[in-house]
Amino acid sequence: MNQSESPLRQIKTSRVIYPTLIGLGVIAYLMFKEFDPKAFNAVQFTIHSVFWLFVAALMMLFRDLGYVWRIRTLTGNRLSFMQSVRVIFLWEFTSAITPSAIGGTSVAILYVNKEGISLGKSSAVVMTTSFLDEIYFVVMFPLLLIVINTQELFYIGGGFTFANPFFAATVIGYGLKMLWVIVISYGLFKNPRGLKWLLLLIFKLPFLRRWRYGASKAGTDIIASSKELKKQNYKFWLKALGATFFSWTARYWIVNALFLAFFTVNDHFLLFARQLVMWIMMLVSPTPGGSGFSEYVFTEYLTDFLPFPGIAILMALLWRIFTYYPYLFIGVFLFPRWIKQKFSNPNNQA
Repeated sequence: MNQSESPLRQIKTSRVIYPTLIGLGVIAYLMFKEFDPKAFNAVQFTIHSVFWLFVAALMMLFRDLGYVWRIRTLTGNRLSFMQSVRVIFLWEFTSAITPSAIGGTSVAILYVNKEGISLGKSSAVVMTTSFLDEIYFVVMFPLLLIVINTQELFYIGGGFTFANPFFAATVIGYGLKMLWVIVISYGLFKNPRGLKWLLLLIFKLPFLRRWRYGASKAGTDIIASSKELKKQNYKFWLKALGATFFSWTARYWIVNALFLAFFTVNDHFLLFARQLVMWIMMLVSPTPGGSGFSEYVFTEYLTDFLPFPGIAILMALLWRIFTYYPYLFIGVFLFPRWIKQKFSNPNNQA
């Protein structure tokens, strides 16, 4: 792989500063704009708080263990537990410093490959991971609309209407996820070469031509992934889906635990559903890891669960401390060491 074409060239530990500044900048602005001493005094730190903060940390651990379980399943247990943990942390780090709509997929293939998995198998693992994540949203969102009052789900912003910016962002995000699932399903299980041909045709357009190499690479990855995935039986898919649903569900219970640390939550399932919708909205965020946009949506979309609107700012910061910033700082230490280990020895070159 030429250095000019390597996906690693876009990953620099120095980029950690951008999402950190964006996220903390938005928090600081919202605090300055909506500062309310009475609201902040309402937050009491007790033994009860310590317990539920521990539960929130436990949910984050379960989320990561689910990802480790999934990647070991997808690689046929050829990755050890520690190798899987390393890949997950590197992948999350990459996703945290790239826009939400882009993520770390291209680099993730290299992460898996450099741990000893063939390039074709690595492509299949990463493609399947992305596919399963989107399946979770594509399945869960309609179910939520069935079991939850849609007016309550989109109460903030103006209700179940396109005039509501939160509803509009959700529809756009869900539409993109559904389109991705349909396209990838066709490519992986029906006609991978046809999908690659279509991608190359689309990226011949003048305003898309600069990304034609990436489209070609994606098409090649889909073809390699298709060959691998067609070999799998239903037990493989049940395990992978189970790990996916376990991970994402654990992630959403984190906010429930954080809120319970300081307040009473009257409708846990509605709070869970709001978070899932919030993550769908985050797909349209242009900032690295959704920084800034995520904090804003959190403070606006979940504020009615809190006794004072001003507290939402602190809770948004606490939420990001649990679910986002750890991957940034772990990646800062892990990524350079991984690069040195995998690329300093010529025998390790892909």
